Amino acid sequence: MPITLDGAFGVHEQALGLYAHRAEILATNLANADTPNYRARDIDFRAALASAQAASDHTSVAVTHANHIQPGTGGGDEYTLLYRNPPQTSLDGNTVDTQVEHAEFAQNALRYSASLTFLNGKIKGLMGAIRGE
Repeated sequence: MPITLDGAFGVHEQALGLYAHRAEILATNLANADTPNYRARDIDFRAALASAQAASDHTSVAVTHANHIQPGTGGGDEYTLLYRNPPQTSLDGNTVDTQVEHAEFAQNALRYSASLTFLNGKIKGLMGAIRGE
């Protein structure tokens, strides 16, 4: 029975990309903490991951004409960028709460690191199996 990399790595492959993109969004929020009328953004991570997994599922679709939509062209970055609703906005209309953004950034970095650690263990296990260890 062949081992596929999608099956071996599971959800972590898509999760790493989403964690990296979410880190960019959170960093943008922090960079604009003093920008008047800036509204903090974020993504619904669970919905984005579900969308990425659905886009990566391989289905057996027969393409009978060159103008038909090709399987797997849905793209993996299909998620909605949402606005964060703070408990209280500042007087200048900015909705960035730096403490919340720092906490979300730290949590995101921790989850990114955990996924990397998991993938590293999987790769070491596969390399051991290939070498016969």
